[in-house]
Amino acid sequence: MSRSTLEYHWGKHHRAYVDNLNRQIEGTELEELSLEDIITKTYKKGNILQQFNNAAQIWNHDFLWESMKPGGGGKPTGELLELIERDFGSFEKFLEEFKSAAATQFGSGWAWLAYKDNTVDHPRPSEKDKKLVILKSPNAVNPLVWDYAPLLTIDVWEVIYYIYHFISFNFRCRNRRPDYISTFVSNLISWEAADLRLQKAKAEAAERVKEKEKKKEKKKNEGSDEEVYVDNSSSESDSDSD
Repeated sequence: MSRSTLEYHWGKHHRAYVDNLNRQIEGTELEELSLEDIITKTYKKGNILQQFNNAAQIWNHDFLWESMKPGGGGKPTGELLELIERDFGSFEKFLEEFKSAAATQFGSGWAWLAYKDNTVDHPRPSEKDKKLVILKSPNAVNPLVWDYAPLLTIDVWEVIYYIYHFISFNFRCRNRRPDYISTFVSNLISWEAADLRLQKAKAEAAERVKEKEKKKEKKKNEGSDEEVYVDNSSSESDSDSD
């Protein structure tokens, strides 16, 4: 991945998403929402509104840039490595699955490493909670719409890995997705960023569980505090008749 590719991707494509979204939400209720809330509100369970694509692509690219660093790659450490080895068998198997997800995503899209905690309600439950999963998503879709916490992503839109050139006025291009994926994984991944996201995801999941328990307890207490109405009219009538 060349410097010119990154500069063009950030300066042209990413900027265009920002400009387009600003025009789309100007003067609407969406203008007051966070980027994450715009994404979830306009996804509408797959019945996507027009603002979704630009909002999601802004978020995806922000997340992508933060997933990279010069001289990256290598291997994570600590809890993140332990979870990867637990959920995928080994770090090498994880790399194999992650690369495969990126390589086999049909058309434009993304591949993700994400954290899911099934102690809260997810639309895609599994038999295990607190689990790392690999996901593929088409076009602008990202794990936020499935209520997962993404830790890492790779962009597999064609524009980032195709090599375009002109020869004697004939336009040609070469598909370099496999090379791009290998370069990204070996030299660009920021495992430090992924680890920070894991800690944040765990903290947020724990907080959501606490909030859920508080609501249950509040509902239980409200039920116990209700006044019990006893109809004494029949007993009073019996007393009068005596």
